[in-house]
Amino acid sequence: MTELIWEGKYKNGKKVAPVRIALPFQTVETVNESAQERQKMLGLFSSGQQTEWRNRLIWGDKKYVLPSLLPEFEGKVNLIYIDPPFNTDADFSYTATIPDNPETEEDEAASFTKEPSIIEQKAYRDTWGRGLDSYLEWFYETAALLRELLAENGSIYVHLDWHVGHYAKAIMDEVFEYENFRNEIFVKRIRKNVRERELVKSLNVAVDQILFYGKSYETKLCPPTKPEAKEARWHSFEAAGFRRGMDYELFGRRPAKKDNHWRWTKEKAEQAIREGRLRANPKTGTPEYLVGASEETLCDSLWNDLQAYSFKYDYPTEKNEALLERIINASTNEGDLVLDCFVGSGTTVAVAEKLNRRWIACDLGRFAIHTTRKRLLQIPNVKPFLVQNLGKYERQAWQEEEFPVEVGNKENTEANYRKFIIELYHATPVSGYTWLHGTKNGRMVHVGAVDAPVTLADVKAASAEIWRAVGTGKDAPKTAGLDILGWEFAFEINEMAKQVAEEARVDVSFKKIPREVLEKKAVDQGDIHFYELAALKVDAKTKGRQVSLKLKDFVIPPDDVPADVQKAIKHWSQWIDYWAVDWDYKGDTFHNQWQSYRTRKEPDLQKEISNTYEKPGEYTIVVKVIDILGNDTTKAIQVEVK
Repeated sequence: MTELIWEGKYKNGKKVAPVRIALPFQTVETVNESAQERQKMLGLFSSGQQTEWRNRLIWGDKKYVLPSLLPEFEGKVNLIYIDPPFNTDADFSYTATIPDNPETEEDEAASFTKEPSIIEQKAYRDTWGRGLDSYLEWFYETAALLRELLAENGSIYVHLDWHVGHYAKAIMDEVFEYENFRNEIFVKRIRKNVRERELVKSLNVAVDQILFYGKSYETKLCPPTKPEAKEARWHSFEAAGFRRGMDYELFGRRPAKKDNHWRWTKEKAEQAIREGRLRANPKTGTPEYLVGASEETLCDSLWNDLQAYSFKYDYPTEKNEALLERIINASTNEGDLVLDCFVGSGTTVAVAEKLNRRWIACDLGRFAIHTTRKRLLQIPNVKPFLVQNLGKYERQAWQEEEFPVEVGNKENTEANYRKFIIELYHATPVSGYTWLHGTKNGRMVHVGAVDAPVTLADVKAASAEIWRAVGTGKDAPKTAGLDILGWEFAFEINEMAKQVAEEARVDVSFKKIPREVLEKKAVDQGDIHFYELAALKVDAKTKGRQVSLKLKDFVIPPDDVPADVQKAIKHWSQWIDYWAVDWDYKGDTFHNQWQSYRTRKEPDLQKEISNTYEKPGEYTIVVKVIDILGNDTTKAIQVEVK
């Protein structure tokens, strides 16, 4: 077999296999699920029954997501479409919009380029760090996992361009076997400025390529059609061999032989006559029909009738819905499962949803997940779906690998983990305390657990212990400082915990441990930043069984915000791109039951909403806000409905 070799493909004479750590998924949000559906799902779960299908939107690196899908979906995906990075110029930046200031009538909307996160930069380095060698290794590992997920009669479409398409073809031939190669499809690109091409001495690039493979000879395919422009003409039924298919009595004649094989019903023929599409030939009297410009013909591998790209959602490589509609219709039936692990702006899953296919989508970029969620919500009657990540399970696997448990000494492993975080925070470790793990700039530091959110109880315990650390004598400070570092935080933490801490004379600050901590390269390069949590203020009023919510303030720490963006923000609401409400939070996951968000057509944000409860009682309401940078902030509110 002919094989493409690159540096790093083999180690000790064996092919390097992709990472195969299968981790459980953590559902962080259910979207568009009614109270009745929610109750039904809870009932199925509690009874141990198989729950109903939910489409999945997953935030995470496909290196970990794909192996984690295998236990449930190996050999079950009917169609895979991927649009991986094409070339070394690719990046993860996106255009974020600053909405108008609601306090003025002036048109102040502006936009800025949000640079890629450290996680996205790290993915870029892994993909292209050693040039083409690392890209080929990365692509090979991805293709190998995707083949395992694909059903025997499934199809995979890989969208590329001239930079790496020919290399990818060789890898796909190896992974999926040359015999399963179906087509190299060419689709029209957006034309670039010719002068740009003159500078690099090359011609304008007209097409992208899509490599189409099956997994076996059983590949499902319904050849797509496209309209073909032809001059309108009258077409004889007899010439087309359709003699048996027409009731000549419509024109005062009978066929030579009587039969019941109708191609056109009498009603259809009469309708065509009224519309001028069916007539009796003036000379022979035989029926003929009009063929016009809308005639459908089978597609070949040159798809020059549609554009590869569309920019409705301001995403740099956003694909055209018509392209995905053709692919999905060609290779799946209703109810089949579609997978895209580079979802970007969500074109694949938006089309799959409209065509009544099941879908799974993932992406490394937080903003890509947010854009896709908004796009799906704009589809009428969108089916409920889940937003997931690998969350604490990925962190647990990382902790076990980085700080292996010594026999009979789990506490030492946790101590090493906390010491590692303290050093990344540039603090000094301390010992002899249960809840305090370091000190920095005169403030004590608490490090939250890998697999649990920081809670109000954690804050109370650390606040109670802090005075033993700083002393209570006459020289003791009136207020003690406490930085709490956590991977996740309980919904009510920001406001309630600060109130509890103030009562204990503690000035508390909450800072998020970034996911970049899990990436050794990011740690080695010092790309670790701990950002303070944003603060959300919501007013809640009850009247009978109705509860009304109103956004009142939103404070976002400026650490990760460019200076020019900070200057452009004149009102707190300009930070908010989206907010959603779970009216009856049960402590399981955030159930998105209502949402308001900005779009190009509707840039204004609704800031008030009411809900009427069917029964009196005490309810926990959770509000989630997503800012223009794609970060989310949650707040819990307790209400009593009389």
